[in-house]
Amino acid sequence: MIRRILTEGIDEFDMTRLDVYRSRGGYQALAKALRTMSPDDVADEVKTSGLRGRGGAGVAASFKWSTLPADGRPRYLILNGDESEPGSFSGRMLIQKNPHMIIEGALLSAYACRMARVFIYLRGEFYEGAEIMRRAVEEARAAGFIGERILGTDFSQEVVVHRGAGAYICGEETAIMESLEGKRGHPRTKPPFPTAAGLYGMPTVINNVETIANVAPIVANGGAWFAAIGPEKSPGTKVCSVSGRVRRPGNYEIEMGTPLRELIEEHAGGLEPGHELKFILPAGASSALIQPKNLDVSLDYDSLGAIRSMLGSAGMLVCDERDCAVHVAYLGARFYHHESCGKCTPCREGTGWTERVLHRMEHGLGRSGDTRRLEELCRGIGGRKCLCLLGDFSVTYLQSALANFHDEFEAHEHGGPCPVTAALEVSVR
Repeated sequence: MIRRILTEGIDEFDMTRLDVYRSRGGYQALAKALRTMSPDDVADEVKTSGLRGRGGAGVAASFKWSTLPADGRPRYLILNGDESEPGSFSGRMLIQKNPHMIIEGALLSAYACRMARVFIYLRGEFYEGAEIMRRAVEEARAAGFIGERILGTDFSQEVVVHRGAGAYICGEETAIMESLEGKRGHPRTKPPFPTAAGLYGMPTVINNVETIANVAPIVANGGAWFAAIGPEKSPGTKVCSVSGRVRRPGNYEIEMGTPLRELIEEHAGGLEPGHELKFILPAGASSALIQPKNLDVSLDYDSLGAIRSMLGSAGMLVCDERDCAVHVAYLGARFYHHESCGKCTPCREGTGWTERVLHRMEHGLGRSGDTRRLEELCRGIGGRKCLCLLGDFSVTYLQSALANFHDEFEAHEHGGPCPVTAALEVSVR
């Protein structure tokens, strides 16, 4: 079901303006926390809420926070707004339409974790979003919500807005720190983990912008209120980006646990008339496909994990019978080869070979044994053989497509036209 928390009012009001945001209760949670709650009280509310990360693996926000060492070193908070996953555009919407909720959540999180500085890292292509966020930060600073002795208390905090140079790899938590330090966006070896030695070698927490945006309503309404929404192990709401073969593509904020069928058929309007669902990628190009038989799966981390897929950033790509599984695999392979940072061999070489094999197959130059070659490449790249998860992500859809649409891949081995396209041309005639 639709449940608006992060998106309430953003289509009716100009929430980028501080006066509008405040008229709708904005920054009241910050005032409440600074005047009546200790940092530990705020952290406890987030722990009680059960808030899980909205950008990928779904790690509990409170777990990351709790692993910060209490050794007197300065701590940093990084908001990951480097939304580069094909099919995901929920973070961009929040950045462009509700920046103050992100800022308020960041200030509350910084207060709870006793951070020295907040960095909002935005994808390089988000020029408009970066300008909106910078204006919002300056408005908040002028109103006394950022800077020294915020709201007359002993809490002081600065917020830095930083645009990346446009690289998918910088969405990875260690590469984002390298980028902020002015280096190439290459992943670091772990351990040490960011909470122990992160930005500038200091303890660092990295959370997705949607995750942090939830902190303000949690503090305002209480952790128990948030925990009561949706499934016990995946509480709250999730903004899902739906695109592809649906009648109403867009962002939909739903209660966790909502059936995938409801999101696609009711909210997104279902498929175009006369067409049949083939598969859905629930977390963009990096997720295993979901078949129509699993359309009633609940949209939460554990339920999707149980069918060997994932919720991730919830960039829902919907494909019907007009979409060839090989063509979709080729588009993904081309993307991942281009975005590989090249630091580790399995990813650098493997994504290149995968793209070359799929390019041949897609362009009528397939060779006998290409399907087997792709299966071997998947085994050589996936399974945590790379420095970061880009390698695994690059083959996750491909592996599921090979398992479910093996005949389509084999048909491409012998050259000639795509069998899916050929079948469509016959039906049109």
